[in-house]
Amino acid sequence: MAHPTYALPPSLDALFDHVERLLALGGTRKDVTLLVVSALALVASLSLGGRMAPDPAWIAILLCGVPIALHATIALVTRLDVRADLLVTIALLSSLAIGQYFAAGEVALIMQLGGLLEDLTVARAHRGIERLVQMTPRTARALDGDGVEQTIEADDVRAGQTVRVLPGEAIPVDGLILRGQTSVDESLVTGEPLPQDKSTGDEVSSGTTNQFGVIEVRATRVGEDGSIQRMARLVQSADANKAQIVHLADRWATWIVVGALGAAAAVWLLTSEPLRAVTVLVVFCPCSLVLATPTAVMAAIGNATRHGFLVKEGGALERLALVRKVVFDKTGTLTEGRPRVSAVVALPASGLSRDELYALVAGAELRSEHPLGRAIVACAAEEHVDVREPEDFHMRPGHGVEATLEDHRVLAGSQAMMEAQGLDKDVWSEAAPDTLAHDGATLVYVSVDKHAAGVIALSDTIRATARPTLAHLAHEGMGSVLLTGDGPAAAAAIASQAGTEEFACSCRPEDKLTYIEERERAGEFVCMVGDGINDAPALRRSYVGVAMGGVGSDVAVDAADIVMISDKIEELPHLVALSCHMMRVIKANLTLSMTLNAVAIVLAFLAVLDPISGALVHNCGSVLVIVNSSLLLGWERDAA
Repeated sequence: MAHPTYALPPSLDALFDHVERLLALGGTRKDVTLLVVSALALVASLSLGGRMAPDPAWIAILLCGVPIALHATIALVTRLDVRADLLVTIALLSSLAIGQYFAAGEVALIMQLGGLLEDLTVARAHRGIERLVQMTPRTARALDGDGVEQTIEADDVRAGQTVRVLPGEAIPVDGLILRGQTSVDESLVTGEPLPQDKSTGDEVSSGTTNQFGVIEVRATRVGEDGSIQRMARLVQSADANKAQIVHLADRWATWIVVGALGAAAAVWLLTSEPLRAVTVLVVFCPCSLVLATPTAVMAAIGNATRHGFLVKEGGALERLALVRKVVFDKTGTLTEGRPRVSAVVALPASGLSRDELYALVAGAELRSEHPLGRAIVACAAEEHVDVREPEDFHMRPGHGVEATLEDHRVLAGSQAMMEAQGLDKDVWSEAAPDTLAHDGATLVYVSVDKHAAGVIALSDTIRATARPTLAHLAHEGMGSVLLTGDGPAAAAAIASQAGTEEFACSCRPEDKLTYIEERERAGEFVCMVGDGINDAPALRRSYVGVAMGGVGSDVAVDAADIVMISDKIEELPHLVALSCHMMRVIKANLTLSMTLNAVAIVLAFLAVLDPISGALVHNCGSVLVIVNSSLLLGWERDAA
């Protein structure tokens, strides 16, 4: 909620700015040091039991409490902003008024620890954006009008200029291929694991990798308009637009402050006894209220850690409890993220058996550096196929391979490669290539001695736990959606295997981000689960982002709120159920805290409690909240 600002005298405004700059000096190392020193001081205060003057708790009060009080004062004066800082400041002053130094220092320490964790989360997000920008190639091989190559800064390439890209290099600009044929690894942008064959006239994107042939590219989008730069801006805008959870203590701060002061004033007026009014302020001190949420969140984070999740900020678990739809990326999330041979079909006219065809193709691919070729070789080895070394080998970038094995000339590659050999596509009909492609497979056509021999299909295999996971999520009331950069056939096949009816194909990073925004405009809270750099904008924009930590990119991990370290998606239903149970515990904590405060106020009014016994009751409330929250550590989801 926006708060009004008021014009202050220039000298006072400058003073407040100077104070806030001083409080920000030192950074994270300073904050951690102050917290450690304050914690040690509180331990000493608790151990000595007030036998030392001055009480060591004053160290925590000065190091942690004074900054809170200054922030609360500045926010109240400049923006009329009543937040938990003001609430805690009143609690500190009330505790000090009756000599409860340890309680004052404890509240200050907890609040500063929460603020430090939030600052670290923001810093981590900015590091992720910087890493994304750094992935853009720094230099480019620009060609002048005479075709002479000159290495220049990638930022200096202009639209319409031609650049040359060698095998293994990252493409520095978005553009069109003018000359050459190759295969391009586009997983950075689309998330699709299989390389895409490219030739003259095809589009390529900056940040993708040219794998084999030398190509010349005419730049169409350069500098800030490039794919990687646009993705970085998407992450930044998503971060800025993401709704921030307001802590319950902040939401209720105004009413609690008014209630505390009003109750104390009423008791003073009705009894004319300042001692009773001070007792009311003490029992109204919101320590248990302040502890209600963070203790439950910390316990839930500990529980989540045991199940393989790194929760980067507690607000993510609060938000997850409101989510009713989980959006999944395909590659590396619902699937294994690597191609595997799913079918080997030998044409009857070839006279070859399945294993004979498999052995010939694996031998031809034995020296190939193409991911599909390596996958064929690896899968053949797993099936104990007898693979022999080729007598000669020739790679045709963007098309396939050619080799001689056992006196046979073997070609394995694209349909275009076979048509160039005079083999019409109709001769492959018995291998049912259309059916295999419809199931989402990538096809490698094979000819032996210039005759059609068969087809090998490769697919990105679905995780064995994907379908049960989505079923368990449905049991928890969660719908599921598949968003993927793959084509319609592959998307439909994986969606069917995973058990989700809703999916979208050919999604670029901006398409995934748009989907998230449209769902939120429709009033739906969405959780995004992904692993790639192309998922980073959607992970940051979604109500809750969950990244696959084991196979995921650093940028995706930085953009997410929660990281699945073990990559076990079957643990997602536990995380969802844990977040809902955590919110029930928080509500129980708040109810307990407010009820205990209300009873204590009545007892203070009746003079049953004095400031000392009131502080004892207040501390008992905090202990009960901590104990109730700690039960979350061992909580487990009931089996569906």
